[in-house]
Amino acid sequence: MLPEVTAVRYVTPLREGGSLPGIVEADDLGTYVMKFTGAGQGRKTLVAEVVCGQLGRRLGLRVPDLVRIQLDPVIGLSEPDQEVQELLKASGGLNLGMDYLPGSLGFDPLAFAVGSAEAGHVVWFDALIGNVDRSWRNPNLLVWHGRLWLIDHGATMIWHHSWRGLEAAAAKPYDASDHALAPFAPDVAAAAEALAPRITEELLTEVVADIPDEWLVDEPGFDGPAAVRRAYVEVLLERAATVGEKITVGERAGKGPSQAPDWLRVWVDGKAGT
Repeated sequence: MLPEVTAVRYVTPLREGGSLPGIVEADDLGTYVMKFTGAGQGRKTLVAEVVCGQLGRRLGLRVPDLVRIQLDPVIGLSEPDQEVQELLKASGGLNLGMDYLPGSLGFDPLAFAVGSAEAGHVVWFDALIGNVDRSWRNPNLLVWHGRLWLIDHGATMIWHHSWRGLEAAAAKPYDASDHALAPFAPDVAAAAEALAPRITEELLTEVVADIPDEWLVDEPGFDGPAAVRRAYVEVLLERAATVGEKITVGERAGKGPSQAPDWLRVWVDGKAGT
C-alpha cells in the first residue's frame, strides 16, 4: 500500500495541466504535487497515475514517489481563486500526491540529450500504457539533478474509460512519431527485449494492489475492486507480450509525417552525427 499522509497547507496551484494540480505540504514534512479526485476525469486519472507510476518505477524508470493524501478542504479557505476553492471542496478525503522535485526543469531537447537506450525504454513503456500525452508539444518530462524523470500519467490506459473495448486495447498499435524522445533514435527493440519479460502477472498484481479500493468501487460491469484490478492485469500482461512489435517511430503510419518542428529534428540529427 502507498504511504498515507495528511495535507496541512495548500501552497499554490499548478496551472500547466488541465486538471489544476496543486503543491501542498503534508504532516510528514514533505511537499507534494497533489492531484484531486474532484478534477476532470476524477478518480480514473488518479488510478492511471498509481498504476503507471508504480509500474514505471518497477521497470527502473525514474518516476516521483507516490503517496495517498488525505485532504480537508478547510486548508484552502484562504485561497483567493474560486476555481481552486471549488476543486478543494469537491475533493475532500483521499487524493494522490507525487513527490515534488524542487529545482527541476521541464525537458528541453536543446539543452538535454537522451541516449538511445533510455529513450527506447521510455517509448516502450509509453506504448505499453498507451500514453497519448508525452509528445514534443507536452513532454511531461522533467530534468532533475541531471537525470530524466517521468511525470503526469493521467492520460494513459484510455481503455479504462470504456472497458467494452478491452480486447481491442490489448492489441492496439502505438504511434510514437510525435513522441518527445522520438528524435533521439529510441532503441525500441532492445527495450522490448529487456522490459517485456519483466511484465509478469505477479508484478502487475503487486502494482494494482496499490490502487485504493474507494477509487474502484461501483465500476460498471465489475463485481468489485478485485475484478477491476484483474482487468488491469490482464490487458497490460497481454499488451506487454507484443507491443514492442507495434510501435511506429518516424513516418506516421496514418496521417502523414511527424508534426515535430524542423528545428527539433534538424538539431537532434546534427547532434547524432557529431
